[in-house]
Order: sequence, then C-alpha cells, then structure tokens
Amino acid sequence: MNSNWLKVVMAAMFEVVWVIGLKHADGFWDWMITVIAIVISFIVMIMAGRKLPVGTVYSVFVGLGTAGTVLSEIIIFNEAFSGAKLLLVGVLLAGVIGLKLVTKDPVSEGGEA
Repeated sequence: MNSNWLKVVMAAMFEVVWVIGLKHADGFWDWMITVIAIVISFIVMIMAGRKLPVGTVYSVFVGLGTAGTVLSEIIIFNEAFSGAKLLLVGVLLAGVIGLKLVTKDPVSEGGEA
C-alpha cells in the first residue's frame, strides 16, 4: 500500500471522528474537535485524490468511514448489535477492498507520483 492509499485510510479515520462528533458533540470543545476532524479528513482525502482516481478515492473513503462509524457506535456507544449489521459491514468492506485492488496505481505504472 503506497502513501496515497494510507492518506485515504487516515482520512477515513478522521471521518469516523467527525461523524460521531456530529451526533454526540454537546459542548464547545466537542464541536471544535468535530470541525478540526472534518477539515483534516477532507484535506487529506483531497491530497490523495490528486494522485489517485478520484472516484475510487471517494468510494474507499466513504466505505471505510461508514464501516468505522458503524463499528465504533457498536463498540463505544453500545449501539444495537446484530449479525446482519456485521455481515453487511463485511460486504461493504469487501467491496471497498475489491475496488481498491482493481484500481490501477499511476505510480506503479510509471505515472506521476
């Protein structure tokens, strides 16, 4: 995995923070952390999108963010757990991984880094 894909993963982790913040923030500092996470998430995703196909970057970003948010809600906030929910998150992750695997990396093809 090259550094551009690591940026997508990092952006998705910040997405999890800000999505949870949108639901649970109730004070000034909670909202500040949420806004900072939004800014970092999108800046890092845009940086990755300059070197990788934008459609794939966005799809992987949203897929990982969605999976991370669902799992965080279950683990941290005791959201209702169901086998079906976990199965569907697994299917989502399989699609994201598959999409990443079939996307050609311009760097490995001799393109611009």
